[in-house]
Amino acid sequence: MSALAASASELPADAVSQQTGIRGWSRICVSSEVGEPEADWRLLEATGLTTPYQAYDWIRPFIETVGRASAMSFRFVRVCDGEGKALALLPLVITRRHGTRFAEFIGGKHANYHMGIYRPDFAEALDADMTRLLLSEIGAAIGGIDAFVFVNQPTHWQGIHNPTARLAAGASPSPAYKLALQPNDCDGTLRRSMSKHARKKLTTKRNRFAEFGPSELVQAQDEPTVERVLDAFLAQKAARFAQLRLPDPFADPAIRAFLRQAAFGSPGRPPVVELYSLDLDGLSVATYVGAVQGSRFSGMATSFDLDTAAARTSPGELLLVELIKRKCRDGLTMFDLGVGEARYKTTICDDRDDLVDTFLPLTGKGRAYAGFSRFKRALKRRIKASPLALKASLRVLGWLRRRPGNVPED
Repeated sequence: MSALAASASELPADAVSQQTGIRGWSRICVSSEVGEPEADWRLLEATGLTTPYQAYDWIRPFIETVGRASAMSFRFVRVCDGEGKALALLPLVITRRHGTRFAEFIGGKHANYHMGIYRPDFAEALDADMTRLLLSEIGAAIGGIDAFVFVNQPTHWQGIHNPTARLAAGASPSPAYKLALQPNDCDGTLRRSMSKHARKKLTTKRNRFAEFGPSELVQAQDEPTVERVLDAFLAQKAARFAQLRLPDPFADPAIRAFLRQAAFGSPGRPPVVELYSLDLDGLSVATYVGAVQGSRFSGMATSFDLDTAAARTSPGELLLVELIKRKCRDGLTMFDLGVGEARYKTTICDDRDDLVDTFLPLTGKGRAYAGFSRFKRALKRRIKASPLALKASLRVLGWLRRRPGNVPED
């Protein structure tokens, strides 16, 4: 075991919390080694409530690439019953900012949904007071943290209330858009969600795109194709952010390493992260990255080649529609396009996941930071609700980031 790894028995005494059965849990165990809770993690993942972004095979490669490159500090919290069976698991990263040490879910902006993993009956039993108590005890078990900062949390998952969302301070700046799939009627799914005018425009784009030559939707599954699609995706993203005069969040080599490792998955298991390319005459004109958990596909990022003549036909949108049909035929029941507003999302999706933010202070320092964070998120929500304010803020942010020595936090 590494110097950073610790099981519950090796942590200080206050890292193991013994509770009475009346509270629903009997034991809280904290580890800093991702492999230590793997068995419980995979069992909860298979039978409980989890988003694709808390799947073990999403979190582990993120830790081993992005986390390692940034020297992040992780804590994996298991909540168990009297028999030692896992009721919940919270994969957390400990962040230090403005002199405050707080815990948040792993993944940052690369994860669209942030929540714990829960046995369904346990999640249903947790009201706001019990959730607050549980988090307080988790904070004590971790030790030395000032607050919990949980953003972009779905209020419900699989029809069950997300426990930590019960403590929300308010809505997140943006919702996430989704589409329920009809496995026996893929075309009917899109007829239901898209207007007649939108479908007509899509047909026109598809016909124009076909004039450029033969095309194919390719899933990258072998090493050469993964490398080729990643090259295209990252180059397309770099060009787009350069056009917008904004920093490229995918420029870090650790992000490429994460996507590559996650796209291959664990031995004997299908990968959680999937890479797709719309190839035109063998060249990638659009790409899509998504995560799969159970019967849900969750879009992580998309891009397209700005420099081809085919760019005028919206190849990214054409790729997305074909991918939705493929997942529909595969028997998946939900497809989401992630957090954030975009015209193509509202064109294709007819539903959304409402997201909320929770800021739970544990110390006086944590109260100050939670108040500051709550204000920032509320301001961001108001700005994003106003197209004029959003446009002005992006211009100012781009200007500030281009100034030497100025890299403002989001």
